[in-house]
Amino acid sequence: MLLAIEQGNTNTLFAVHDGSEWIAQWRAATEATRTADEYAVWLNQLMLMKGLAVANLTGCIISSVVPQSIFNLRNLARRYLNIEPLVIGENVDLGIDVRIAKPSEAGADRLVNAIGAKLLYSGDLIVIDSGTATTFDIVADDGAFEGGLIAPGINLSLQALHEAAAKLPRIAIQRPEHVIGRGTVEAMQSGVFWGYISLIEGLVGRIKAEWGRPMTVIGTGGVASLFEGATDSIDHFDSDLTIRGLLAIWRRNAHLTD
Repeated sequence: MLLAIEQGNTNTLFAVHDGSEWIAQWRAATEATRTADEYAVWLNQLMLMKGLAVANLTGCIISSVVPQSIFNLRNLARRYLNIEPLVIGENVDLGIDVRIAKPSEAGADRLVNAIGAKLLYSGDLIVIDSGTATTFDIVADDGAFEGGLIAPGINLSLQALHEAAAKLPRIAIQRPEHVIGRGTVEAMQSGVFWGYISLIEGLVGRIKAEWGRPMTVIGTGGVASLFEGATDSIDHFDSDLTIRGLLAIWRRNAHLTD
């Protein structure tokens, strides 16, 4: 069984694949100081609740945008799983052409998303990943990563409003019934939610105009589901896009752990 770990700035996803399908997924808040011992206790208990055993894991792949966490995640695999993990960005063959000025600057998460997207969708693609940041990545018809855009994430915008404006409360993200808010909370929810819808629609339109060819748009990430039904600019919502990419990379590089 394969353990895939996808770590973002806000959440870390642990997913188990049995060789045929994904059989379990769990999320934890990303904390750079969390030790391998803490990860092991947490993961062991959750696997037991699913009737799974840590001892049956035979592979591990890690993608992280938090460099200071990689040491502890690697130690989790080595010390408790008896596995040498594959770490994206460390001599792992991704099998993707990166067509930007400095390929080393492309985030691991963005490249994994590009790979996961091309496994299921054809043609030129825009992959929108809504997390701590909102990224718009362009994947060419031949599978190459062509760059993209990075904007603040919706949660980050809410946090900034609350912290920078003394009278604005901390609120939860949700789709408001009306665009015009009749109170402070409604006004904040509308501004952030519909503001992000407008951001998505505007940037997708500009990307397509500049690209000059038809493009399919895929939404993924922790808050992407909020936008379902709110815009026609996103063609597909795919919560498994990243772990699909990790599985493909694992299969391509499994010989490195033999």
